Amino acid sequence: MKINEVEERVGITKRNIRFYEKEGLLTPQRNSDNGYRDYGEEEVEVLRKIKLLRKLDVPLEEIRRLQHGSLTLDDVLRRHVIQLRREEHNLATMGALCQRLADAQAQLATLDAEAWLAEMEQMEQEGTRFMNIRKNDTRIRYVGPVAAALVFILLMAGVMALIVWGFTISPEEAPPLWLIVILAAIPMVFIIGVLLALFQRIQQIKGGEEDAASQY
Repeated sequence: MKINEVEERVGITKRNIRFYEKEGLLTPQRNSDNGYRDYGEEEVEVLRKIKLLRKLDVPLEEIRRLQHGSLTLDDVLRRHVIQLRREEHNLATMGALCQRLADAQAQLATLDAEAWLAEMEQMEQEGTRFMNIRKNDTRIRYVGPVAAALVFILLMAGVMALIVWGFTISPEEAPPLWLIVILAAIPMVFIIGVLLALFQRIQQIKGGEEDAASQY
């Protein structure tokens, strides 16, 4: 069946289906005639299980380990229950703190943020987890793709330099100029491809891939 039919049957968008494929959670067969993805009942059932677990906020990595057999469903769910209870406690604590702030009837201009932050730091030392504003800094996620792209570009630039140098050390035996241009242009094509892939990857990071995968 085609992806449109799968989308309708499971209730997961095509975007998220492709995301799960990219993450290796789903591997549909390819039609030998046209190369298109060919989904079967097995893929539909896999997607239903993924949807169920994602609706329970089970992380993608846990689902991947489940599929690979390195974790059992019982292990995942028991660990997740513990995590959810911790989050419930944290939410209750934050709710109580918000209520105290509201009861204090302070205005933003007169809010003693330093005192409240000091109290929150003490609570964090006792086990409460508040939102970490540095945790979601997406700049850290750019480091890997950008570094890999720069290394590849430098390698290709080095290849181009070697090609040009090799053809210029002996001008009388140098091949035609058009051949030099073609050979030097080959690494440039790869460089452009890497830059385009890097741009797409940055756009995906900005969009939040995992957040998109939780939208049904």
